[in-house]
Amino acid sequence: MVFTDFFALALRAIAAQRLRSFLTLLGIAVGIAAVILLTSIGEGIHRYVLAEFTQFGTNVVGIHPGRTKTGGGTIGFPSSARPLSLEDAEALKRVPNVVAVTPSVFGNAEVSGNGRVRRVSVYGVGPGLLVVFRAKVRSGQFLPEEEAGSARAQVVLGPKLKNELFGAENALGARVRIGGLQFRVIGIMEPKGQFLGIDLDDTAYVPAARAMELFNREGLNEINISVAEGVPAAGVVAAIKQVIAVRHGRDDVTIISQEEMLATLGGILDVLTMAVGALGGISLLVGGVGIVTIMTIAVTERTNEIGLLVALGARRQTILGLFLGEAVALAAIGGLVGLLLGIGLAQLIGLFVPALPVHTPISFVLLAEALAAAIGLAAGVLPARRAALLDPVEALRTE
Repeated sequence: MVFTDFFALALRAIAAQRLRSFLTLLGIAVGIAAVILLTSIGEGIHRYVLAEFTQFGTNVVGIHPGRTKTGGGTIGFPSSARPLSLEDAEALKRVPNVVAVTPSVFGNAEVSGNGRVRRVSVYGVGPGLLVVFRAKVRSGQFLPEEEAGSARAQVVLGPKLKNELFGAENALGARVRIGGLQFRVIGIMEPKGQFLGIDLDDTAYVPAARAMELFNREGLNEINISVAEGVPAAGVVAAIKQVIAVRHGRDDVTIISQEEMLATLGGILDVLTMAVGALGGISLLVGGVGIVTIMTIAVTERTNEIGLLVALGARRQTILGLFLGEAVALAAIGGLVGLLLGIGLAQLIGLFVPALPVHTPISFVLLAEALAAAIGLAAGVLPARRAALLDPVEALRTE
């Protein structure tokens, strides 16, 4: 018997019991729709979080004072780690495959100008920030290269902070007060948006040396480095450790590469997506039970038909194939309906709730349909085997 005959007989059997077939299809469709919808939300969140971190590039290395370790010391004792200095940042510029370096000191302070006051995040950085974090200046210029001890009191405003203080007026050259220090505005940044809920446009950038004075700090919060594209971060991290060990007398910093962080984060988000999809898979299990039920009933109702087919010379493999084909067809059609339903719901959520990221990769669609067909095949094995093993004489006697 050719495949088209198998398919035609399976569809005819499904159409003969429309209501029962519809209810079985519905069970599979709801399961597939749940899997598609939940995995689309999970994948959307996955892509959103990774996009948030990769907007600054994927080759950033962060150096933090103090070594991350587990110890038995009493909480409250001061750390023996040497603070990171501006000289450390200068020394790291000479490490091979380092493209740019920016020191970083940050805190909150009141920024006043043009008769207005606003409390915002203030970042003490270096000129390398533009390269390390892929930032751009909209007007004016960014902080120039200067000696650490003679950095001028200059500030670059984020676009939102500029609008809040100066509105449509030209802010370049204006004086603003940050904390207790006066600064001259030399540039306005391009909009950068939000990063995990932090408004990067409502900020002020000043030289790191001035920020240390402003926040009364002895050292930097961190040093950020941009590594050349295509160069493994591990080699650069090893070279950084050597430089710090020479300057500090020991390895007393924690180094986190964005490459390593993204790999870890991606693994966690993959597990989250799989877990969410598994919740939807429970509905598929219910649909599989429905197929087993309907196929078992079909074997009982069609015992005479099976006996007649065997008596006319049909092989047991043919009987097995007919009932397996019917089960797979039920599941495949239900899976297709579920795909349309799940993708439609995902698109509606993306349309009406734009804050919730939703994405449905084609691989999920193909996998879900294949899963539906596999469930139909697995669920139809026992009933189909029972039909194939029926004794033709006894089957023909059954009313």
